[in-house]
Amino acid sequence: MSRPRLEICLDTPAGLAAAVAGGADRIELCAALDSEGLTPAPGLMAQAGASGCETFALIRSRAGDFVFDARDLDAMRRDVDAARAAGLAGVVLGASRPDGRLDERTLGDLIAHAKGLGLGVSLHRAFDVTPDKAEALETAIGLGFQRVLTSGGRPGAPEGAELIAELIQRAGERIVVMPGAGLEPGNIADFVRRTGAKEVHAACRAPLPAPRGGLDAELGFVTPGLQDTSQAVVEAMRQALEGLG
Repeated sequence: MSRPRLEICLDTPAGLAAAVAGGADRIELCAALDSEGLTPAPGLMAQAGASGCETFALIRSRAGDFVFDARDLDAMRRDVDAARAAGLAGVVLGASRPDGRLDERTLGDLIAHAKGLGLGVSLHRAFDVTPDKAEALETAIGLGFQRVLTSGGRPGAPEGAELIAELIQRAGERIVVMPGAGLEPGNIADFVRRTGAKEVHAACRAPLPAPRGGLDAELGFVTPGLQDTSQAVVEAMRQALEGLG
């Protein structure tokens, strides 16, 4: 089998540089990964657009659930415009109905807007809250997504490996099922062998040094336990995948 492609999700300029230097095949560009990711700022989009690495921007207007109203949709359409203006390759979308099923109307609107601008489209882990993953996969295919990011409906992809393997088989060549969450250099090779994944998604983060001084932390400007993308971890993940090629 050929080496699976490696997508790295990140949320800082330093993380972007680390991912590119470490050999990422694609970037999922975000803000606030500690809140499971939000739309990145225009400045970071511009840096990614100039990086030479294929980049998809997460389009998520707020933290919380994926049930969006007209105000959220308006903001997300404008964020799609910003991704196009920055020269990015695509956007990562997701929206749910109150019962957890994919919101086809909202997603259809966003996909049409993105594709009208020449952008690719991926489905984020709104997929993982759907009650019927097989049904959701067919919905994603019908909507025209290129790929779907999933942990198999579990906190981490290793725990969801059995379902992920089933989804990959079901999808065939119609859509890429891209596992993510909980994947790291030590488990990625075995996971790919078990599931047959052709693309994988990971954060590859490592702890940052403690901040200098102390007043910034005391005043709440620095969150304890901060992490960022690590070039060394990206390189280790890439090397583990190279061994499968």
